[in-house]
Amino acid sequence: MRQTKRSKAKNEAVKRMFKSAVKIAKKAAATGSDDLKEKLRLAQKALDKAAKMNIIKRNTAGRLLSRVMKQAAKAAKKNVI
Repeated sequence: MRQTKRSKAKNEAVKRMFKSAVKIAKKAAATGSDDLKEKLRLAQKALDKAAKMNIIKRNTAGRLLSRVMKQAAKAAKKNVI
């Protein structure tokens, strides 16, 4: 029971980390923020870490990252033209 409690706390912390990183990256992509690349890098790092720790599945991490990158590319294209 003690191990489960520790694991649950760690897993929830990692979930919060990647969810907030993805949310920040999405918001940056939507607004066309200047430091978009850095926020995308942090989101990718958080998703990869969560997938590595088996908090989320590898394909789920890839899908979430793909969606964020797609939004970022769309925003970048819109800002250039």
